Amino acid sequence: MTVLPDDGLSLAAEFPDATHEQWQRLVEGVLRKSGKEVSGEAAEDALSTPIEDGLTTRPLYTAPPDGTAPDTGFPGFAPFVRGGRPEGTTANGWDVRQRFAGADPVRLNEAALADLENGVTSLWLTVGRGGLPVEGIARALDGVYLDLAPVVLDAGAQYAEAARALLRLFTERAVAPEAARASLGADPLGHEARTGEALDAAGAVELAREAAAGWPGVRALTVDALPYHEAGGSAAEELGLSLATGVAYLRVLTEAGLSTSAALGQLEFRYAATADQFLTIAKLRAARRLWARIAEASGAPEAGAQLQHAVTSPVMMTRRDPWVNMLRTTVACMAAGVGGADAVTVLPFDNELGLPDAFARRISRNTSTILLEESHLARVIDPAGGSYYVERLTDELAHAAWEFFQTLEKAGGQAAALRSGLVAERLAATWAERSKKLAKRREPITGVSEFPLLSEKPVVREPAPAGPTGGLPRVRRDEAYEALRARSDAHLTATGARPRIFLAALGPAAAHTARATFASNLFQAGGIEPVHDPVSVDPATAAEAYAASGADGMAVLCSSDALYEEQAAAVSEALRAAGATTVFLAGRPGTAEASVDEYVFAGCDAVAVLSSVLDRMGVPS
Repeated sequence: MTVLPDDGLSLAAEFPDATHEQWQRLVEGVLRKSGKEVSGEAAEDALSTPIEDGLTTRPLYTAPPDGTAPDTGFPGFAPFVRGGRPEGTTANGWDVRQRFAGADPVRLNEAALADLENGVTSLWLTVGRGGLPVEGIARALDGVYLDLAPVVLDAGAQYAEAARALLRLFTERAVAPEAARASLGADPLGHEARTGEALDAAGAVELAREAAAGWPGVRALTVDALPYHEAGGSAAEELGLSLATGVAYLRVLTEAGLSTSAALGQLEFRYAATADQFLTIAKLRAARRLWARIAEASGAPEAGAQLQHAVTSPVMMTRRDPWVNMLRTTVACMAAGVGGADAVTVLPFDNELGLPDAFARRISRNTSTILLEESHLARVIDPAGGSYYVERLTDELAHAAWEFFQTLEKAGGQAAALRSGLVAERLAATWAERSKKLAKRREPITGVSEFPLLSEKPVVREPAPAGPTGGLPRVRRDEAYEALRARSDAHLTATGARPRIFLAALGPAAAHTARATFASNLFQAGGIEPVHDPVSVDPATAAEAYAASGADGMAVLCSSDALYEEQAAAVSEALRAAGATTVFLAGRPGTAEASVDEYVFAGCDAVAVLSSVLDRMGVPS
């Protein structure tokens, strides 16, 4: 009898370790079956995915070849990659921060009290233009224990008045200065990015002086990176712009007499959290590392712990099938928590439709509650730390962001880069590239470009106050498809029916199901209803089936390459005889020698195709 050593899991002890090269050879075999003759590094490259900022996601991550890796330190110590506080969020979880954008202080107060009673731990108020009037702050916070619930202001050009009103309220309600917790939200450069209006930073300096001298739990300035994310910026661009903004604020504060440590203590950073969970985790970790480097270079490394507020991305939110947003924000919230954010705001799923209702706010706050209380996500500090993938992505993203930050500094700093158009041009170029992927469905949008539901009843909400405009644009992933769907909606209202296209399925289900499903999803993404008989057509039955379909002059053939060779030309001819003006084929050009007008396939420009189809159907734009 063989006695195994008592050393834990030793079942593979007698087997030799596999090597990287052996794994690559297995990959080569798999790729060879799919028609790709590649070997070695090329085989691994074939499974790699390029992402933004010149980065690439590899299929496999292992220890660095030289056995070394960047020193991530310990939580609460420079370079703060693993967290800005020694205890992380293990004591009480992250700060569950709810956003309130309404202008009515009474209704806002009712919503705030309900949220605070049910899991929210801080309040984020939009004040001033398009939000709560400054004079309504006191009423909106009536009944709120200001020594327990931190208040965060987002007041744009009225930041000074709003901040004074809040500080005055602390005094009136006898909140001890050491017990007050708030972020006054002064962000002149962020406001300029949003509106194009330059603000004097003198008011922010005065607030920072006052907070540093007498309000230890209050931070005066916010470095808000959301304007750049919402303008289409990549993760590295968002980080680089936040660094440039933070450095600009450090300069003005220290020139006004604050010590570097005191100036660092007056800044809070706000980042977007997306459904790309690993990129979000890496972004927050890289942000802390980069800011620690700034603090070190400024002579105050001990004060370089970045205070982070993560907000689920408005760019990823959809207006069609908004229920899917609950899934997106759950993933984003999880990534923000794992990435070490100090505070997390989960935007309600109906955020892009108007003012969120009570149900939507309940779901948003419960997202954090489930992740904290049921998934126990905050029990471990930096749970992604040590992952070869996360560590390498953090490092690569940090280098890409630092390079862009240096570009901004060479251009004269954040203010100069904004005013020269450098920022707008860079973000526009990034968004243009991403828009191509969205149009080609290389970046899928569930419920919009993939698996849309044309019969869905629209979710209607009370309109939200208009936000600031005039600066960088605000983009949404769904915007191109939303424009197409709006055309379809108008056609439905005017005629009682959506524009229709006939799906001509050839042969048995096994031959046409995959391509018919693809074509159905594609055309529904543009609001075009696919209609077809459950039974496949052939050259003899195609004309009658088309005539009975009510299609608007369009048909698409769906089947296998073999059946295209046999039947596509004859079926296409029959469809034209029955009145079809355009016949598509679901497959790449050259799939078959068929008498068709156009081909639709994975990777085609879906937005261009759908727009053209609607034009030819006579649907107004």
